[in-house]
Amino acid sequence: MIPIQRIILSFRGLCSGLTGGGRLPEGFVRLSDVVPSIETDMRYAGSENFTGRPVPGYRAPQCWVRREVAEALVGVAKDAAERGLRLVVYDCYRPQRATQAFIAWAADAADQAMKEAYYPHLDKREIFAKGYIAKASTHSLGIAVDIAFVDKDFGTSFDLFDEASSTDYAGVSEDARTNRDLLHQMMVKHGFENLPQEWWHFSYKGLDDAKPLDVEIK
Repeated sequence: MIPIQRIILSFRGLCSGLTGGGRLPEGFVRLSDVVPSIETDMRYAGSENFTGRPVPGYRAPQCWVRREVAEALVGVAKDAAERGLRLVVYDCYRPQRATQAFIAWAADAADQAMKEAYYPHLDKREIFAKGYIAKASTHSLGIAVDIAFVDKDFGTSFDLFDEASSTDYAGVSEDARTNRDLLHQMMVKHGFENLPQEWWHFSYKGLDDAKPLDVEIK
């Protein structure tokens, strides 16, 4: 007869595998469990980002957010679907160790491997001062998402550190202007506010109890 303790441990292991193996912070959910229609393209879990390598804290390409954020995104996804659009997220909860890695990267003047693609007109040491990355980010609170419509023109790529990425930048095409405005309208309707320097960055309002975390995504 198999001891009951072994059965319980095996069941717990199976459940852990089904949920991705990582324990979420209290009050957090995986966005894919709540809104599976939203695609995830978690750039910092791979090398397609401004550092050119996987970022510390991202062991798995998963979007973790506070439950309230995920529930608000249900409404955004519904509004998008009614227009024949789909959403994609590039970053969600961000462990604080990732921000520390960004600070170290910005201070390394010798590392310019991704300059042409992500900050062609900017000295990387100015990225924090210009507000493109924050040393105390709402991402680390689990209340922010970097989001776009799938396969739609927004005038710049995600994480281009340039004035052209400003939400209200006038020098984009008509299609890009329409997409930026529509995304902004949908997100604001469901309780989010935009970071003016980045058309893709939105933070959910009203979660005053949110605290910065450094739990590895895995």
